[in-house]
Amino acid sequence: MKVNFEHLQAAHCENGVTTNLLGTIGIRNLTEPLVFGIGSGLFFIYIPLLKINNGPAIAFRTQPGLIFKRTCKSLGIPVVRKKFSSKQEAARFLEQCLEEGRPVGCQVGVYYLSYFPKEYRFHFNAHNLIVYGKEGDNFLVSDPVMETVTTLSSYELERVRFAKGPLAPRGQIYYPKEQRTISDDQIRRAIVTGVKRNVRDMLHIPGNFAGVSGIAYTGRKIKKWRDKLGLHKAGLYLAQLVRMQEEIGTGGGGFRYIYGAFLQQAHAFHPNDALLDISKTFTQAGDLWRTAAVQAAGIYKGRISSQHDFDVMGDYLLEIAEIEKNAFKALSKIKWHT
Repeated sequence: MKVNFEHLQAAHCENGVTTNLLGTIGIRNLTEPLVFGIGSGLFFIYIPLLKINNGPAIAFRTQPGLIFKRTCKSLGIPVVRKKFSSKQEAARFLEQCLEEGRPVGCQVGVYYLSYFPKEYRFHFNAHNLIVYGKEGDNFLVSDPVMETVTTLSSYELERVRFAKGPLAPRGQIYYPKEQRTISDDQIRRAIVTGVKRNVRDMLHIPGNFAGVSGIAYTGRKIKKWRDKLGLHKAGLYLAQLVRMQEEIGTGGGGFRYIYGAFLQQAHAFHPNDALLDISKTFTQAGDLWRTAAVQAAGIYKGRISSQHDFDVMGDYLLEIAEIEKNAFKALSKIKWHT
């Protein structure tokens, strides 16, 4: 039971799954950056009361599943998405899809992915991969962040599909429903929808936890962590930030680079040179996120530990917040022609 499937490596799992699944229904004129931008994937949120791996929940991208959902909706592509309470029912549905020649996206937990290096396995349940066939007891897996295809046994796949904890996947399966073609005009309109939604999410969500306000809020909090939490716990919190930034998919810096690439590619559909200028600003933000990660790593590894070091770390995030705020404000002023 094997579907004719082409594996394409991607920088981030959901972008790659979306691009690859759309390729299976005949849509091959979308790149990973276009999918990320149309799906309004760039985000930031800090939720101190929600703990993951004993640290505050921090995300540099939108909620898992939304990139696929938004991209398909913007392009008029119907989708199927199912979750299951029964492991047996989930397994039957998956095998039915494969028998029909349909590759499917699955949300899974990272901790028990046997093909991941051990140092990359921890309790995070919002990873995405594609199952495209079965040989004996092994399912054929296309994980976009891996260079080549791989396999998981029936037991291993069930284990990651029903991982416990925050964002538990509950056997989730999703896929585009039918063959489609899309035009450049559809992509052109979808780009506008994606940018406007991302402007909203980064600039206009009320409160201090999300968007550019959330980045600045986190920066101010970091400056207080040493005194409030103690050096050890504050270091663990910074390790959590770096883990979510650099090890989950492409993380904070990487997502900013992808968004910059999206704006460059959007220029081919909307030839406004302001898009190219704003793209450079997101690259600048990505560079600063990477610099902040180095600072945070120095603190949690004990190489630097003074209050000044925490202040520098907080100031990096305050600077990033200002850069991204200005970039999204500039995007909000673009005159689109659709």
